[in-house]
Amino acid sequence: MTEKKVTIKLIKSMIGATERQINTLHALGLRKMQQEVEHVTTPQILGMLNKIQRWIEVK
Repeated sequence: MTEKKVTIKLIKSMIGATERQINTLHALGLRKMQQEVEHVTTPQILGMLNKIQRWIEVK
């Protein structure tokens, strides 16, 4: 079984984000601008991405 993966890139500063949104970004492993991380696509990850669309770019 092949796992689908998604690459997430932080494109905006976290300034102005709520504490909850910052915690979500940190939970995904995003800490610095232009940083990219890769995750397996799960319903939990997709829900997190939905909440922080303003700050990220998904490939």
